[in-house]
Amino acid sequence: MQAGAHFEGAVVGLWRYPVKSMMGEELNATEVTERGLLGDRQFAVVDAVTGKVAGAKNPRKWGNFFDFHAAYAEPPRRGSSYPTVRITLPDGTLVGSDQADLAEILSGELGRDVRFAEAKGSGDASGPQAEEFWPDMPGLDHRNTVTDWGLPAGTFFDLATVHLLTTATIDRLRELYPQGRFEARRFRPNIVVSTEPEAEGFVENDWIGHTITIGDEVRLQVSGGCPRCVMTTLPQGDLPRDAGILRAAAQHNQANVGVYAEVLASGAIRRGDPVTLA
Repeated sequence: MQAGAHFEGAVVGLWRYPVKSMMGEELNATEVTERGLLGDRQFAVVDAVTGKVAGAKNPRKWGNFFDFHAAYAEPPRRGSSYPTVRITLPDGTLVGSDQADLAEILSGELGRDVRFAEAKGSGDASGPQAEEFWPDMPGLDHRNTVTDWGLPAGTFFDLATVHLLTTATIDRLRELYPQGRFEARRFRPNIVVSTEPEAEGFVENDWIGHTITIGDEVRLQVSGGCPRCVMTTLPQGDLPRDAGILRAAAQHNQANVGVYAEVLASGAIRRGDPVTLA
């Protein structure tokens, strides 16, 4: 452990989402690069007419993207081309990113002309645009409207490359809204950290501005809270639709659940790795 650092917990969950807004894959281990977990949000569905990134942030337009599941056919490797992404459609049909008719298939499923795009990386001068529907709910920046926002250049991330979430935050939200089913997967984090028993409340709020070390190699700079949106209220598998999920976060933590971070040092991480805060 580094001098001046103290133990915060351990990694108990790792998630990668190959296609933005689709359901992803839970991992036991992964490589972390300067662009986050290797292969995370590497692909997206794009509106062929507007050029905007499609997704679950605007469910009135796109339906429930969570009915689509995406996973790599084999683990991606740093320095190599990304392997085929296997996409399971809502009816269970399996298609691949290497299919020439993938855009046509997805267009039929979504009811709009779309294309399947790969993030361009650092060579892209400006970020793509996306849309977000804001429900009529106190505590949000906007209410009952749709806004546009720009994603970071060359990526399909919302704001930052890594999203961390602690079990303490999930436990606190359960206390505040016991009727709701709060599970980490509802918030689509990359890294779930199990905190010490005495840690209570929204503990990762105190990590903002600090450096997190995971395992022996990876270091992250925590940049800010992770503002939540309508996506957290949508049904996911056996998790029901529930506006109370977002309402609890808005009322008690400025609509933030978890924190965002940027990668300072890359390397491998795995479930069980210690997490320390400098």
